Amino acid sequence: MHHPLTTPLRALMTQLIAAWVRPRLIEPAPDALALEPSLPVVFVLPRPAASDAWLLASLTRRHGLPLAAGRRRVGEVTLPACVALPAQRRRLWRRQSRPEAPFRALIEQRLANPHQEVQLVPVSVFWGRAPGKRFGFWRMVAADSWQLTGRLRRLLSMLVNRRSVEIHFGAPLRLGDLIDATRPDAGLTNRKAARLLRVHFRRVRTRVLGPDLSHRRTLIEGVARSPEVREVIEALAAEGRPSTPRLQRRALRYGREIASNMTYPVLRFMDRLLRRLWNRLYDGVDVRGLERVKALAGDHTLVYVPCHRSHIDYLLLSYVLYHDGLMPPHIAAGRNLDMPLVGPLLRRGGAFFLRRSFRDNRLYGAVFNEYLHRLIARGHPLEYFIEGGRSRSGRMLPARPGMLAMTLRSFLRSAAGGHYQPLAFIPVHIGYERIIENASYQRELRGGRKRKESPLALLRVLGQLRQPFGRVSVNVGEPLLLADFLDDELGRGWREARETRPAWLGEVVPRLGESLCRRINAAAALNPVNLVALALLATPHHAIEARLLERQLGLLAELQRRLPGAPHASLAPGTPAEWIDQAMALGMVQRREHPLGDIVLADAAQAALLGWYRNNVLHLFALAGLTAFAFRHQPAHDLDALEGLLAPGWPILARELMVAPPASLREALSAMLGVLGELGLLGRSATGWQRPDEPLEAGECLDLLGQLMQPSLERGYLLLAVLLDAGPGRLTAETLADQSRQLAERLALLSGRDAPEFFDTRLFVSLVESLEQEGWLWREEERLMFDDRLCEAARHSRRLFDPTLRHRLQLVTRQA
Repeated sequence: MHHPLTTPLRALMTQLIAAWVRPRLIEPAPDALALEPSLPVVFVLPRPAASDAWLLASLTRRHGLPLAAGRRRVGEVTLPACVALPAQRRRLWRRQSRPEAPFRALIEQRLANPHQEVQLVPVSVFWGRAPGKRFGFWRMVAADSWQLTGRLRRLLSMLVNRRSVEIHFGAPLRLGDLIDATRPDAGLTNRKAARLLRVHFRRVRTRVLGPDLSHRRTLIEGVARSPEVREVIEALAAEGRPSTPRLQRRALRYGREIASNMTYPVLRFMDRLLRRLWNRLYDGVDVRGLERVKALAGDHTLVYVPCHRSHIDYLLLSYVLYHDGLMPPHIAAGRNLDMPLVGPLLRRGGAFFLRRSFRDNRLYGAVFNEYLHRLIARGHPLEYFIEGGRSRSGRMLPARPGMLAMTLRSFLRSAAGGHYQPLAFIPVHIGYERIIENASYQRELRGGRKRKESPLALLRVLGQLRQPFGRVSVNVGEPLLLADFLDDELGRGWREARETRPAWLGEVVPRLGESLCRRINAAAALNPVNLVALALLATPHHAIEARLLERQLGLLAELQRRLPGAPHASLAPGTPAEWIDQAMALGMVQRREHPLGDIVLADAAQAALLGWYRNNVLHLFALAGLTAFAFRHQPAHDLDALEGLLAPGWPILARELMVAPPASLREALSAMLGVLGELGLLGRSATGWQRPDEPLEAGECLDLLGQLMQPSLERGYLLLAVLLDAGPGRLTAETLADQSRQLAERLALLSGRDAPEFFDTRLFVSLVESLEQEGWLWREEERLMFDDRLCEAARHSRRLFDPTLRHRLQLVTRQA
């Protein structure tokens, strides 16, 4: 029986909360809830909490949802419009059984009358977010954690966290969907409803708060005393190294050096600080694809693997996840960032630090592996950069095996124990219209030394904040479920294995890295700057008529719309004219007025910068550019001839640009020819396709599109020229890559191409590896071997080049 003051008090508190609280996040938006208007709604909270009920009542009234206040009559049953799952009661001497869920009367009515359907809507409310750590007074008042909150703590939290409240609605659950037709039992269905709702609430709580964290000191001591670390300590002591106690103290020191110390006050401080930073630094942050993460968070260990373009990456992804109601990850950061002032702040924001190399330090390796394993085994979200460092060229760098191998070993170790949580890699592409490291990247590409990170260097960077940096895009790609990947690669036999370092590990890790790199690239963001860079740098002197540039930008955009270069790539909104204006506003290009039509151009410094942004997205137009290049010298092709011409080199190019090759090159080429024909760049002939006769501008656009792939094709030509000239068994891979790089540098100087990334040594090393993987090359005593198949393929592929270009490349190789 309710006290007579209950209803007036509830109404008063609902009004007070409505005036006091400003929710930070409501997910999904109230108007996006898939509610059936004709069916009654009962809201369900995970536990009894008057503050949550009052807040929900005010929220439903404000957004026009079925009211969560008062009592609701459903057929012959009357119950509160907002109910809570009962909490388990405890006594000092024993734990009592959990009371029955409040849905039994509704279920009995639904069994008697199938027309009396009800929608149960689960609602999770978080008054701030704290991942369950001890951090002084804040632990009492700051936020929700895994510990249940008392009345005093909840009251203080309501006062402190009025602007940090998150409300998460679940999908409506119909009682009829829960009833088992073979066993229509009300008690069984009531328990089933409660169990499903508790699973949902735990998934949401894990997604938002992350797993329950132990105290940092306890975690470090557990790592240092683990059997794996003790085994290494005993082995080192037996070899006459320092004594066992001294090695144990060293292991603890390594643990303190590595471990993060994530604290909620710092997360809240960073959230507010970064919100101001992004508002000052960028015009906005565009986020796409987070629904893929939310579908997995809660019952998967998430490992975020973003591309690494800028130091801002560390902060940006954590901010985006926190701001969207997901737990920020623990981030693997280089020890060089553990510097005064910055290091402690990053550590409390979730960073854990690792040395660049610890192959020769077995104890450090054991401690780091054990720490990483405990994070993964407990389900903590992680983030690391598989490229190993920031990309100075703007390309996606090949994946380093270190962190991937350690993650895979940890997963296998848990699987061998029979209690592992599914693990999902989350590829993320971060695209900038302008980065703060522009100048330093260009200096390093020209041979300058990388400057050491320091607080003073950070202050120099802060001085750039008044400059415009445009917008930034955070695109989430297709998640990779590790168990499914291993099933595809190895069959299901790996699930029965009990080894943590199986023989196949060395082969699978590189393939895992390649797959993740392709998935990151598949989520690339086309923005005004990289679109302008694609078109402008395809011109001989980095100058183009504004009218033609607008047409070429429109062509690139239309290609992406009709035949996307990747499944999750995004295209900037706006028109080509607006994109040019944005690139000018960011200082990337210039516009010269002319009586016959304005000209857009880039000087040498601007062109070098634009190369970095072009390389971010060049892979999206790999097949389009290669197809267009084939029509540069030969005006007509049929599909059979075109496939024969491009097939030998396409896998090499696809691997260099890290794009997933199509299942059928022939079908992909057929679709590409059709689109180019629809856009007026190719015309139908009696036997196939040909360059357009009119208008002249269409042929120029086709040449500009083909020019995108010319640098990659030139590098391949130079490398093959060096290899074939030397003959089989004469060169090592390192010598071939170095001689090819020297030729590329010479070609760049002779042709006036100020683009250091054109002769980047890593590109030639990657080319050699690709030729080996495709079977064109193999090694005997470290010398590169090949046969007539490569010679014939090289002669065949040279037909791609027109005589003038072929003569220039031959001249460079002969003069060398």
